[in-house]
Amino acid sequence: MQALRQPLEQGSVSITRSSGTVAYPCRFMLVAATNPCPCGWAGDAARACRCSPAAVDAYQRALSGPLLDRIDLNVTVPRPPLEALGREPQAESTAVVRARVLEARVRQHARQAGLNGSLRVAELRRHAALDPPARRALERWASERGLTARGFHRAWRVARTVADLAGQERVAEEHVLEALGYRLFERAA
Repeated sequence: MQALRQPLEQGSVSITRSSGTVAYPCRFMLVAATNPCPCGWAGDAARACRCSPAAVDAYQRALSGPLLDRIDLNVTVPRPPLEALGREPQAESTAVVRARVLEARVRQHARQAGLNGSLRVAELRRHAALDPPARRALERWASERGLTARGFHRAWRVARTVADLAGQERVAEEHVLEALGYRLFERAA
């Protein structure tokens, strides 16, 4: 898993052999899932986890801080109630969400000729200016939660995307707070 750090950060894979080094481009979107512990029940209201604290800690430490720092969105998905499984979904349809995503992508290309995820820091300052309350929220979170420079800029990019999905030109505090909410990685207790 640690070998994913370079491709996630640089968008390329380097292979070194005695005859030389070759770099291959590899822009990709990593989608991953994990259980909170080896048995999968930590934090569940209906079943008790049967793992020892040491086993849970070892299991969760397989995902290192530097690797987690390169993952922009982290969402905890609780088990749905059984009665909800037989009902029609209450969320937006895929078609509605897809249309909003396509509009956001068009907005990004028009503004900066690329997607928010590929913005460098100078471009981020230019194309994703933060309102003063948004900047204070991001800086406060970085200070209180020990956010790395990489994590700071990644959260800023996600906030720009949240604003684009909402059809907003400026990145406001609400967009930053939503983006920061996606950076939470909850360790099982």
